[in-house]
Amino acid sequence: MSLIMVLVLTVLLSWAQAEPITLEGLLEEMVDRSRIAEFPEPEFTCLQVSSYDRLSKTPGNAEWFANDDWSHFYGVEDVDGRREWVMMDEKGPGVVVRWWITGFKFGGVIRVYLDGASEPVFQGKADELIGGDVLLGGPLSAERSRGRNLYLPIPYQKSIKITYDGPHEKETKDFSDNLYYNINYRQYPKGTDVKTFTMAEFKANATKIEKVQKQLLEGNKHPLKVARTVEGSKGVLKPGQSMSRSVTGLGAICLLKAKIEAKNIGQAMRSTVISAEFDGQRTVWVPIGEFFGTGLGLNAYKGWWRQVDKDGWMSCYWPMPFKKNATVTVTNHGSDEVTVEIADIGVSDWKWIDRTMYFHSSWRGENEIAVFGPDQHKIEDWNYVKINGKGVYVGDTLAVFNRANAAGNKWWGEGDEKIFVDGEKFPSHFGTGSEDYFGYAWCWHGYFTAPFHAQPNGAGNNSVNHTTNTRVRSLDSIPFNKSFQFDMELWHWQATLLDYAATTYWYTFDGATNNGEISPEKVAEKIGKVHLFVEGETAQLRKVTGGFTEAQSGNWSSSGDKHLWWTRGQVGDELAIAIQVAQTGEYEVVAQMITAADYGRFRIVLDGQELSAAEDFYVPQGVHVKRLEVGRRHLEKGEHILSFTILEKNSSAKPGNYLGIDCLKLTNVD
Repeated sequence: MSLIMVLVLTVLLSWAQAEPITLEGLLEEMVDRSRIAEFPEPEFTCLQVSSYDRLSKTPGNAEWFANDDWSHFYGVEDVDGRREWVMMDEKGPGVVVRWWITGFKFGGVIRVYLDGASEPVFQGKADELIGGDVLLGGPLSAERSRGRNLYLPIPYQKSIKITYDGPHEKETKDFSDNLYYNINYRQYPKGTDVKTFTMAEFKANATKIEKVQKQLLEGNKHPLKVARTVEGSKGVLKPGQSMSRSVTGLGAICLLKAKIEAKNIGQAMRSTVISAEFDGQRTVWVPIGEFFGTGLGLNAYKGWWRQVDKDGWMSCYWPMPFKKNATVTVTNHGSDEVTVEIADIGVSDWKWIDRTMYFHSSWRGENEIAVFGPDQHKIEDWNYVKINGKGVYVGDTLAVFNRANAAGNKWWGEGDEKIFVDGEKFPSHFGTGSEDYFGYAWCWHGYFTAPFHAQPNGAGNNSVNHTTNTRVRSLDSIPFNKSFQFDMELWHWQATLLDYAATTYWYTFDGATNNGEISPEKVAEKIGKVHLFVEGETAQLRKVTGGFTEAQSGNWSSSGDKHLWWTRGQVGDELAIAIQVAQTGEYEVVAQMITAADYGRFRIVLDGQELSAAEDFYVPQGVHVKRLEVGRRHLEKGEHILSFTILEKNSSAKPGNYLGIDCLKLTNVD
């Protein structure tokens, strides 16, 4: 190559690199379907500031899970006679790409100062600026189930400072004065040309903003251009059977649609798996419902990258580029047959460059995780995904089955996200709550759908049921050069069991590895299996016609070393306890009872139906736990009564007619 050609190429390259980062360009990137599959140029780091509890400093100790995640700021300044609490104070060049806040009163004003200016470029009452219409309305600025979101990009060249001047709980001690916040931003290398946001430029881009807003609400109308299609297929898959469609030649899958029908659609969404290979590498293996973001059931919503319709069709618009070939497979790992339909697959033309990456989606799930209530010594970080390699993280779907059935706070999602990029010792993203991460707030169960986040199903937020949360990343995508780790604190306000599964989406270069699970056994496990525990010593007594009851302690292998002890009862006396069933279904019922030499014989009745005409709890020596298999019973949602009536004692038993109820266990077997 001649020296002149080298100089020309160098000049051209410098021109390309000098292309400034502008508001207009960022808006165009937001709706560009192809750029997400290319490693960003210029490169940037995605970071987050938030009101997380500042006691959280060292992984592994109890304070790592400190939960006072509101009204923590990065400083305070006196400005024109008022105090402004600093939410963000960073050097440029950079871009704020996502805001989220929640609170009650929103008693203060948020101000945004750029490039060291003494006057804010814009300001507004907190709840009117973020999620309101001070700058623009939805979908880029909207309230979603009590969480307030703003996705307007705010570029700056030198610096940014964001402040809040309202009263807050750390000073007033009034919890209604609190402010929770998360702000995601890009940090570019020094020297990157970023055109700082101005209100004049914002107004000049009004038409562009309106167009982008409309496009984001109509994602199904703006896929990548389909250059060719692969004919779809429909059939009935018996357990273990698969259906595949393949495409050859350079391109990118840009439109993938599927529909399934089954006797138990919730179970089928988990047990039916979609997988994909690109150029001979399997990069996708995910339960089909969670891949498309509907979760465990058919829950319609409409997002920018995926959509689920009420008629059952599920659509995906992620670009999935390949050099030579691609194969999409749907497999039934369940125990019942499933009708599967794959629509014609849309394939776009693609120019493979040195920044092009492969699409990945993985799943990790765990049923019946023991959570221990708000004891910080027993909380854990649950891993969504670990990736080794270079790429960009672009989203996740969370499917939860909440089993908490006792009175009190049933909210499962108190935990904060912690995202470690390239081996960080402290996460560059430390959030304020699971629902905050997904853009809503206060464990609110209300349905919402938006371009970049949705709650297609929130029924499990305050009851024994399922919840699905999903979030995809646009300008807030997270590039990584060596590794990526996403952890979420696993809180629950009650000691209970929780089913938890995360599907993640990302792009990486060839050779990356991850810890996603490929487990036909796990996805075949029954979803929503309810376990109801009733501890004898805390059971709700509905009738005691004679004698005395108390909680007796003793190391006899009983649950919690305690049980309900009924003494001094006479023949014919009755004790009845209540069982609260949260979900109608078929249950296997087991009672753990205490036996000893002075324990009696009892008639046992459940809801008027005799379970045992004469159950004997006498044993000649010692104190033991007896497992009483009651069997399978259909139980409606609501209260049920289990009663014990004293009969004549075993002739070998000592006087007493004692009864000891350790615990009852009801397992849903539908």
